[in-house]
Amino acid sequence: MSARTLTCQVTEVENLSPDVFGVTLTGRAEAMQHAPGQYLELKLDDTTWVPFSIASADRSDGVIELHIQHWPERDNSARLRELLQVANQLTLRLPGGECVLDRESERPLLLIAAGTGFSQMKAIVEAVLHEQPEREVSLWWAAREHRDLYLEQLASQWAQAHANICFHAVTESPLEEPLAAGERISHHLGRIDQVLKTADITPETHDVYISGSPNMVYACLDVLDTKGIKLERVFSDVFAYAPRST
Repeated sequence: MSARTLTCQVTEVENLSPDVFGVTLTGRAEAMQHAPGQYLELKLDDTTWVPFSIASADRSDGVIELHIQHWPERDNSARLRELLQVANQLTLRLPGGECVLDRESERPLLLIAAGTGFSQMKAIVEAVLHEQPEREVSLWWAAREHRDLYLEQLASQWAQAHANICFHAVTESPLEEPLAAGERISHHLGRIDQVLKTADITPETHDVYISGSPNMVYACLDVLDTKGIKLERVFSDVFAYAPRST
C-alpha cells in the first residue's frame, strides 16, 4: 500500500486526559485506507511532517482517529495543538510503517504499549475483533500514573465483553482508584520491563507487538528474550526508525 498525500477534514478534537487529546479526521474512504498498526504524518509546514499512529482500524468510511500527547514545552506539539484549534482541514501523508497485524497468523497476540503507544494497539485490537474474533489477545498498557491510561475504560470493556482478551494495566505509581472489575483485568505496579520480568507469560508462542520509546521497547525486548521469545515474531516501528546498534 503506497503512501498518499491528501487533504482531510478535522471533524472532532476532544480531551481524553489532561495531557492527551483525540482527533477525528475524515477524508475519501479509498484515500484513507490503511492496515492496522500503520501510522500517518501530519503536515505542519512545507518542511515539517509529524508522525502519529492511527488509532482506529480501517472501517472503509474514511474516518481516522489519532491520540496525540500534548507537550506544551515542545515547539511542534504546541504548533500542532494551535493548528487543530483553528484549521478545518489538514494535509496528511499515509499510510506508513511495516509494524502491521499479520492477518495470516493465528498465534495469540501479546500487545505491549506505553502511553499513547496504546493508539497503535487499539487499531490492532479493533481489527482482530472484526476479522479474527476468537484470536487470543493479551494487552499490557503501561503509564507513569493512573490518569495516563486515558482510555482505560475501553480496554476494560474489551476484557469484560470478550473471553479471549486480557487487559493488564501497569503504572509506576499506585492506582488512584480501583480498575473496573473483571477476571481478565489486572493491575501491576512498576516499570513495564520489570513487571514483564516476573509475569507468567510465554512469549515464544505469541506474535508480539511493542509500541513506545526506543528505550522502553528494547528494555521489554531484552526481558522477553530471556523468556524464549521468537524474534522473527516481534514487531515494532522502533526497529525501523531507531535500530539498535550492534
